[in-house]
Amino acid sequence: MGYLSFVTLLWAFSFSLIGVYLAGQVDSDFSVLTRVILGGLLFLPLTHWRGLGKELRWGMVLIGMLQFGVTYLCLYRSFDYLTVPEVLLFTITTPLYVTLLDDALYRRFSPGALVAAGLAVLGAGIIRYDGVSSDYVIGFSLLQLANFSFAAGQVGYKHLTNRHPTSVPRRGFFGYFYLGALIIAAPSFLLFGDPDMMPSTATQWGVLLWLGFAASGAGLYLWNRGACMVDAGTLAVMNNALVPAGLLVNLLIWNREADLFRLALGGAVIAFSLWVNASLRPSDSPSLA
Repeated sequence: MGYLSFVTLLWAFSFSLIGVYLAGQVDSDFSVLTRVILGGLLFLPLTHWRGLGKELRWGMVLIGMLQFGVTYLCLYRSFDYLTVPEVLLFTITTPLYVTLLDDALYRRFSPGALVAAGLAVLGAGIIRYDGVSSDYVIGFSLLQLANFSFAAGQVGYKHLTNRHPTSVPRRGFFGYFYLGALIIAAPSFLLFGDPDMMPSTATQWGVLLWLGFAASGAGLYLWNRGACMVDAGTLAVMNNALVPAGLLVNLLIWNREADLFRLALGGAVIAFSLWVNASLRPSDSPSLA
């Protein structure tokens, strides 16, 4: 819990920093690539290139592709269509994907999770009750792909490290995580990056440095490390702890004129969906541990 709580505080500022200083100003593919490179630099000197099983190495590469590469490319693009509070609220469906993926690994099926997911979509719609625009649909869809990829990375990391124990410390093979992310981020920047939208101010570079070394480097490692020390229910709850923390930061510092009623009502419905998910989930469902 300690690792997860610390990273939640660390990440609480990330959404607002991206939305205020980078979204629409700095190319999203460049931002993600920069975070991958900076985060990877922290673990490059610690990486063991020998003494690891093939399954563990390539498993970490795949997890990095999902949890960092796909997740952050979709997340950054969602800021072009949604506000920061909306992005935060729509990430609340991640625990539902954790539940479904956990069931899939154990060859189970929990229909309650699908009911809860429908309620989550309803709550998201309440937040934009004035009409569902094409921007909203695109932004929401991008975030769901990001949420699914992030959930898959968390579930996959825990199962991978449990099934392939090694004497090498976890920090000794986490560098493969960033290699996987680089496989996604580098081609995306080369294909879709806009060279006219590079960082142009010291503030933008400072935000990228903080996001790269702190949020993406130390943050992702400690989050995955913490995920291995708790059960699936606790992990799901901590995935949601970021939402109120991030909203509080955004509303108090950058967005004081937000429609609090709509945010609260929609957020309450989405939160209720999580209670439904927990209530309808079979009591004998195995955890991630």
